[in-house]
Amino acid sequence: MTSTPTSYAGHVVRANARVQRGFTLIELLVVLAILTLLAGLVGPRVLNQLGGAKSKTTGVQISDLDKSLELFKLDVGRYPTTEEGLDALAKRPGNAASWSGPYIKGNVPQDPWGRPYRYANPGPNGGIEILSLGADGAPGGDGENADVRNTP
Repeated sequence: MTSTPTSYAGHVVRANARVQRGFTLIELLVVLAILTLLAGLVGPRVLNQLGGAKSKTTGVQISDLDKSLELFKLDVGRYPTTEEGLDALAKRPGNAASWSGPYIKGNVPQDPWGRPYRYANPGPNGGIEILSLGADGAPGGDGENADVRNTP
């Protein structure tokens, strides 16, 4: 199909004429280089912030569990034993007559890495201990692999 020229105010215009201009290969390469540079600079910082968020979340959850244990102690007169564990916050232990729980909503949460919190009464320092072993699930470690525990 051929277009028929039309005269419009002294100019010849084609009915199907379009002006198309694409990006050159060099322009596309420059844009890709800039995006790669930004991803290289910003990406690691964002990932570090995400990793730190799990450790902070762990600290907040441990603090909440610690407060719930205080409420348990006010009602029952003692902290749960190591055998009763943190489950005593959600379900009445057999020998806790004055239990007025549940002291937490739902079940006991797991740490952000999907493992249960460790609980000991008495802990290594004499009081109660609530512990998450961090991202690696092993004692000790640095950064995201560091243990997170309640402060005595």
